[in-house]
Amino acid sequence: MRNLEFKDQLHEYAEWREKLIQAIEMYQEWRTRYKLSDAHSTDTILNILNGLQNDRITLAFAAEFSRGKTELINSLFFAETGVRLLPSSPGRTTMCPTEIFYDPKGSYIRLLNIESRLEDVSLMEYKQNPDRWTQIDLDCDSPTQMQEAFKELVAAKNVDKNMADKLGLWNEREAAEQGIIDPEKVEIPCWRHAQISFPHPLLKEGLSILDTPGLNALGTEPELTLSMLPSAQAIIFVLAADTGVTKSDLEMWKNHVCNSRGNNKQGLAVVMNKIDSMWDDLAGEDGYEESIIKQIKTSATILKLSEDLIFPVSAKQALLAKVKSDDALLERSRLAKLENYLSTSILDQRRQILIETVNKDIGFLISESFKFTKGKLANAEDQLEEFKKVDFDNAEMTGKLMSETRDRQNTYMSNVENFQASRKVFTVQAKMLIDSFSKDRIDTIIAATKQDMSKSLTTYGMKQNIRKLFDDLRDLLQDSVDITNETRRLVKAIHLKFQDEHGFKPIEPQLFSIKEYQFELEQVFEEGELFRSSAKTTMTEQSMVVNKLYSTLISKAAAILQRAHNDAASWSNGVLTPLMHQLKDHKKQIESRLQMLRKISDSKGAVSESIVNLEAELAPLKKQKTELAMIIKAVHLTEQP
Repeated sequence: MRNLEFKDQLHEYAEWREKLIQAIEMYQEWRTRYKLSDAHSTDTILNILNGLQNDRITLAFAAEFSRGKTELINSLFFAETGVRLLPSSPGRTTMCPTEIFYDPKGSYIRLLNIESRLEDVSLMEYKQNPDRWTQIDLDCDSPTQMQEAFKELVAAKNVDKNMADKLGLWNEREAAEQGIIDPEKVEIPCWRHAQISFPHPLLKEGLSILDTPGLNALGTEPELTLSMLPSAQAIIFVLAADTGVTKSDLEMWKNHVCNSRGNNKQGLAVVMNKIDSMWDDLAGEDGYEESIIKQIKTSATILKLSEDLIFPVSAKQALLAKVKSDDALLERSRLAKLENYLSTSILDQRRQILIETVNKDIGFLISESFKFTKGKLANAEDQLEEFKKVDFDNAEMTGKLMSETRDRQNTYMSNVENFQASRKVFTVQAKMLIDSFSKDRIDTIIAATKQDMSKSLTTYGMKQNIRKLFDDLRDLLQDSVDITNETRRLVKAIHLKFQDEHGFKPIEPQLFSIKEYQFELEQVFEEGELFRSSAKTTMTEQSMVVNKLYSTLISKAAAILQRAHNDAASWSNGVLTPLMHQLKDHKKQIESRLQMLRKISDSKGAVSESIVNLEAELAPLKKQKTELAMIIKAVHLTEQP
């Protein structure tokens, strides 16, 4: 598959996402038009719209040095510039993690200096402060200027060994293996992280690329492994065809690439690059093909990955072929199969994830709207049929209907009082749930552990403190689990009461679930333990790596619990809204019925007029239901009412 076709696939995905956004906006407008909107539903809809509008397809590329990773990115996405846009040459090229995306505010390279590692500040915090970055503006009409600017990505400088050690960029064992003993100066990258924005068509359509520069960066930048790689839709791991899976490749694959997926292989693929190094083999074409197949099988066994997810490629020849429009060379480079994988598997996976997210976040709202609208229409039809059958010439019958309707009105007032009482009880219980995730409780636990960590002089002591932190956070979450279960039982009881005692149409309440946060928190703990115990972390200066690692972990765990707090507050504000809508609609039905019965009682001619009015009310209700059915179809709900 040619890059143009990948672009078409991404364009189709972007159009599909835009239609999904439009359908959700239609639903928001539908709720407003029919006076069903409330603060909770509005916030929920706006949040998912914001997420969809800022959605990116992030592809992460990971490899040890000299695997041709940057050349692969050039050949896949940037060949149409006609130059080798990202710096790519034999030996080490990309020296710092690089994010490539489109920012409508401008085209630039932003570079974070390597010395920022000495500060106890996360990459996320740095990203929110552009003043801390060195910015180079890009001239998008000049590929040559951009090419020159991109060379800054590989900038290096010499520093004392002690400074390199503090920055986590000196490894005694690796240096000894290379024959380097106690050097006066050590070459290190100038930059810690790079952000590149320019208006490439694929990037405009929502593509984002993360280029990581090898095991050393992954071993010393916790946010890469714990946040950035896990958030990517796909991770492309690059090997060299002539060497296969080396020891450092395997360490990187096991400890960072696989762990970033929680050992779930979904979204992982391997590129076996540089197959052109085997083209002139004396074994001939058959021997070359056998060598490729053998290398795929061996790599698949070592990496424990399906052979279908290992793609033999020559990125160098693919780039040359695209620049020169050489179809034969492009076919021989075997890039097409990888492009097809990216075009179909990854985009289809992302599409499915978005559908599931929409279902999860607003599926209940739409389902509740449909049941409510369907119930209103059924009530109107029932009342019409009833009025057609009643003998309104019989004054006694009319009086009886009015008496029954007034009884309903009295019952309604009782329902309102019961609802208010139930809501007060629920408000107290909901506050307990929200407070169980309070920031003060979390901060107290974190602060105490940090203080203990600062006093610890050994790795063992620090490990014990971290384990205690994990246990304390688990205990906090367990308290929330118990309160959540009580709150769920109360919500169910309130809904059941109104169905059984007051005849309300059954609407299954949306119940708050804590499982998602439990799962995410356990993943953080597991990732932290694996990262902490890795050989690379052990060999790197402790105060630099371990402190940054756990500040990242603690921050991530706190963010999960903060999200649980916010979600619990949002849920508690909206969970009783369907009952409130039913009460309001019930009131309108009773008042309308009483008004019609009074007219009929005062004037016999009002019977036919009332029936006409009831028939006229059916049309807008049917329209309301039909409109919602169309929205449900457009939103791609998996379970349509």
